[in-house]
Amino acid sequence: MVEKIKKEWFSNVKSDILAGIVVALALIPEAIAFSIIAGVDPMVGLYASFCIAVVIAFVGGRPGMISAATGAMALVMIPLIKEHGVNYLFAATILTGIIQVVFGMFKVSSIMKFIPRAVMIGFVNALAILIFMAQVPHFIGISALTYAFVAITLAIVYILPRFIKAIPAPLIAIVLLTAVSIYMRLDLGKVGDLGSITKALPIFSMPVVPFTFETIRIIFPYSIALAIVGLLESLLTSSIVDDMTETESNKDKEAKGQGIANIVTGFFGGMAGCAMIGQSVINVKSGGRGRLSTLVAGMFLMFLIIVLGDLVVQIPMPVLVGIMIMVSIGTFDWSSFSYLQKAPKSDAIVMFATVLIVVVTHDLSKGVMAGVVLSALFFVAKISKIEIMKQNTNKNTLFSINGPLFFASVEGFVGSFDFSVKDTHIIIDFSNAHIWDDSAVAAIDKVVLKHYANNNKVTIQGLNTSSKKLIDRLAVYNNPNAKLSSH
Repeated sequence: MVEKIKKEWFSNVKSDILAGIVVALALIPEAIAFSIIAGVDPMVGLYASFCIAVVIAFVGGRPGMISAATGAMALVMIPLIKEHGVNYLFAATILTGIIQVVFGMFKVSSIMKFIPRAVMIGFVNALAILIFMAQVPHFIGISALTYAFVAITLAIVYILPRFIKAIPAPLIAIVLLTAVSIYMRLDLGKVGDLGSITKALPIFSMPVVPFTFETIRIIFPYSIALAIVGLLESLLTSSIVDDMTETESNKDKEAKGQGIANIVTGFFGGMAGCAMIGQSVINVKSGGRGRLSTLVAGMFLMFLIIVLGDLVVQIPMPVLVGIMIMVSIGTFDWSSFSYLQKAPKSDAIVMFATVLIVVVTHDLSKGVMAGVVLSALFFVAKISKIEIMKQNTNKNTLFSINGPLFFASVEGFVGSFDFSVKDTHIIIDFSNAHIWDDSAVAAIDKVVLKHYANNNKVTIQGLNTSSKKLIDRLAVYNNPNAKLSSH
């Protein structure tokens, strides 16, 4: 236990602290922007980012991953806030956390195995595109000076690490270019332009809502949606960070941790949040690996707001835009272009569809779910091909079935039989087949009963144990001429 604590908290102290500082600076404009999207005061997003980052540092299952207020969650909240106000949002945030804790207890992370690689690649690429698109309004068509600062920032974050590795290049870019902007009084967009910052710590309070079933009825649909979107994004981001750091994480613990963080956040005036791919990538690329980096990000965020609030609002937006562009470039899976050419067409379509739906809807859950469903449909179509070999010997006709028999393959199965024959012994051999569902049993019933009607004898053989159990339980034919045998 002691060794685990040392490894997760104190094995990378210097890099974790510096990375956490960079992340905190990058969290501020994001939290404010997401608050504006949701239609709440900027402090709601900032308090959420502080609370979630601090809590998840202790209870999360993926060290080094950053969780805070996110755009995906903000989009789900909009109708609730418009119709019922911010206190119902706080109540929904608490209920979201409770639902996520329950999901974690029931091992929700097992759903990750049902997400194909094509969907994962699409998810990552869509996030990279969304991160870039979110920066466009802050630098396109504004001024030549803005373009210059974005370019200088990119030059610093890409070139400086070749010469200076002790301090993260994004941190140097923020400090240096903010100082230049303030000293030269340059006309640039600043963090303060996004919204006002209140220099105050969050205070514990109960959401001011009636404690009735009517309140539950109002917030539950939003809470379940937030819980699913949050866990989906968090678990996928956790897998990405696993790959980047070549380490493993406890995803069930992460699910429960996200829930605990959201419960705490709701009581401290914050909105529901989840893992952030952009900030997590910044953290990892800046050297952050342990829980300390996440804790520092949350604590330094509050320090920036309360102590250095007047300086924070002076940070030029083009600098943060440049850093986020770096994140989007680093996040995008550039090998996916060759993947599109080499992968099976079905996988390429799934990846492209996932990217397209996420980018168009700005909803990660819709894109991922659509990708999973599309993959499932392609898979069903691929395995639904059943091969049936027919052999005639004297008065016996042998049908050898090869492949899975289930709802998608029953049509081909039934269509392989000639129901005009009479006074014949029909043998159906399932030695190389498996019967999966009620549709398959119904199809066998249909074949057998039609042959009975023509005075044919039917023998079903070669059933494996599970297939025979399914037949015995569900089949309706009971003609004494029917004979079942297993391997």
